[in-house]
Amino acid sequence: MNNNNKNCSHVHHNIIPILVILIAVSFLLQYQGLLAENSVNIIWPILVGIGGMVMLIDSKCERC
Repeated sequence: MNNNNKNCSHVHHNIIPILVILIAVSFLLQYQGLLAENSVNIIWPILVGIGGMVMLIDSKCERC
């Protein structure tokens, strides 16, 4: 078992940074007035839920 996941291309290694970026972009778009006030309140829980599902489904990494 190798603990070096820098070379691993599985999605669960990148999902948290991607979710943080998407949530930040949604807040920025709301601040700029490009998204409605309530849309961010709907978007961020969906993104967190999708991230959790991806991490559960793809939790077993054979390379790390």
